[in-house]
Amino acid sequence: MEEITHTQHRAGFVNIIGNPNVGKSTLMNALVGENLSIVTAKMQTTRHRIMGIVNGDDYQIVYSDTPGILKPSYALQQSMLDFVDTAIGDADIILYVTDVVEKKDKNAEYVERLNRLDCPVIIVLNKIDISDQQTVLQLMDEWKKLVPKAEIFPASAIERFNLENIFEKVVELLPVSPPWYDKEQFTDKSLRFFASEIIREKILLNFDKEIPYCTEVVVESFKEGEERYDISAVINVMRDSQKGIIIGKGGSALKKLGTAARISMEDFFQKKVFLQLFVKVEPDWRENKKMLKRFGYIQD
Repeated sequence: MEEITHTQHRAGFVNIIGNPNVGKSTLMNALVGENLSIVTAKMQTTRHRIMGIVNGDDYQIVYSDTPGILKPSYALQQSMLDFVDTAIGDADIILYVTDVVEKKDKNAEYVERLNRLDCPVIIVLNKIDISDQQTVLQLMDEWKKLVPKAEIFPASAIERFNLENIFEKVVELLPVSPPWYDKEQFTDKSLRFFASEIIREKILLNFDKEIPYCTEVVVESFKEGEERYDISAVINVMRDSQKGIIIGKGGSALKKLGTAARISMEDFFQKKVFLQLFVKVEPDWRENKKMLKRFGYIQD
């Protein structure tokens, strides 16, 4: 087979940004073909910048999911916004995700930044499955006026509608470059990271109010055996009352959480999992720079 030269090969960083709950993570997972980003109906589901890599013979797309744009209320949220700003700065292509219900002036300064970028911008108008054709066409026209340089694609990430056209446009816009990662690699994150994210997903799905936003999961031990993975993780909370809620009466809530997480891990890893969960109180960890660095929110 003829070897692909660097002049023929295209590769680049396609960074996905947008406000909370517009479907960024659903879009990323659909484009990559793997459930790398957790998806729930709650705000701030994505906390980290997560890369998903799609490889072809003559291209490599490095997608990057980012936290939703928000006005920070505490240090953790500032770190999340820093991930967004970094993603804007190092993108070869920006995928700005909006939807058919959000207000176009929400965090308008980021929309204005799109017009100042040197790289190509694709606006994905998501969730058209819950709208009608006239509304979608009107919104596409309004977005074209807001960001004249952008190409606009109506889409439904959850229904996988129009994703093929987005993919083809992305490949077309990629710069000529050798691959940035090994062609067998599909993400920059470790198995340990995905174990912690699966546990955090189950917390988001099983607990209400402030609980999901006051917890951080740390995988303390991840042993890869031939037959199974042995995983031990700590759920950090901010108060004793939160610890009591997560553990539940007689440990019932923690057991339910652990079972749900283990089943999802076995599906994701395609291997048996033995999971141990512990709950620890770390007061005000969201404002503690040392803790945030340990949890991976602040880079050196």
